[in-house]
Amino acid sequence: MRKVLDPALLEAIDELPPTSFEGFVWRVTWVSREPLAGNAGGGRWSPGSSFETLYTSLEPNGALSEIYFHLSRAPVFSSSRMNLNQLHVSLDHVLRLKKQDLHDLGVADPLAHRAEYLTTQPLGAAAHMLDYQGLIVPSARWDCENLVLFMDRISLETQLKVTEYKEINWPAWRESHFE
Repeated sequence: MRKVLDPALLEAIDELPPTSFEGFVWRVTWVSREPLAGNAGGGRWSPGSSFETLYTSLEPNGALSEIYFHLSRAPVFSSSRMNLNQLHVSLDHVLRLKKQDLHDLGVADPLAHRAEYLTTQPLGAAAHMLDYQGLIVPSARWDCENLVLFMDRISLETQLKVTEYKEINWPAWRESHFE
């Protein structure tokens, strides 16, 4: 059963100005996974089983650091092959939430490395309900912004396209960024 959204939250988000976004974003996937396949399992900005999202970053290292964080929490770091995919996106109705906006909407520390899903998921659900195509939000893992796409609000034929991909060398990336 879906949780009812707070009318005050819907009103607060509805008062924020939409923006457009056209440019490149990056996403990490397993080599065998379709780069444009979204996920309805839930995440920081999307409640599980509610709507399909595609998490991307406006910086290559932002996408890499997000996935690296999750991989490094496993008992054994995965040796499966992964790609860094560059996507071109063209959207006309996106909600950009800066750190102060998030604070005003009840997210105490939007850049925290811990998952704050209880405060961020309702924001994503409200933006989705208000027909935004996605969210531009601060990354919790890298000094950049992430773009979270709402897949039922965009056209794969005209608004989202894979432009390039390359296999990731995790040891080299880790050495150049953390050691």
